[in-house]
Amino acid sequence: MTIPVINDWEPILKEAAKDPSYQKLRAFLKEEYETKTIYPDIHHIWTAFEWTPYHQVKVVILGQDPYHGPNQAHGLSFSVQPKVNVPPSLRNIYKELDSDLGIPPVQHGFLKSWAEQGVLLLNTVLTVQKGKANSHKDKGWEVLTDFVIEKLNDREKPIVFILWGNASIKKRALIDESRHVVLTSPHPSPFSAHKGFFGSKVFSKTNAALQQFGEEPIDWRLPETVSEDEVEAKPQNRF
Repeated sequence: MTIPVINDWEPILKEAAKDPSYQKLRAFLKEEYETKTIYPDIHHIWTAFEWTPYHQVKVVILGQDPYHGPNQAHGLSFSVQPKVNVPPSLRNIYKELDSDLGIPPVQHGFLKSWAEQGVLLLNTVLTVQKGKANSHKDKGWEVLTDFVIEKLNDREKPIVFILWGNASIKKRALIDESRHVVLTSPHPSPFSAHKGFFGSKVFSKTNAALQQFGEEPIDWRLPETVSEDEVEAKPQNRF
């Protein structure tokens, strides 16, 4: 699985790929994509990095692993492709957004407009087998995403890190909270949202922090409609 040519993430990801764990991951994924149904599509694995360049990251929303249903995942945490039903976790995110900022939910789950404003929508694990949540856990992705968080932590310009769920909160130790802001809560899934995700006011807290940094706040409103053409797939072999 070769690192795609993408903006200023490319040298960072290529450095991460030198780790022996990545070579094992690459061999594992080659076999998985050839023999099983894996999400996201191989051309969408790196979408989060393609749509949010390193120097533009203002906020990181860190999830667990991609959605494991058909046509959902496209490389951004919590986002789904256009015309796909909004999954329960994202519906809960929309509920909190409405409660926090009065922004009503839209009828799609395509979060590209957040990514384009500097919200890195990242998972701790970037692939998953169809119908099997956490099936690619502990295969090497966590080493790469640890490296990504460390490189973001190294940035002089401060970042807001939003860590939802235990898998994400484990990354907290990699972040210097004297320079960056870390916001944590339970995962927004129906199994845990009522344990502290609802009422966390994460969106208003994020924008308040950005304004303290001298940054433009995120416009969390999503467009009412989106086109399937907005999901870009590059026809190249990633292995």
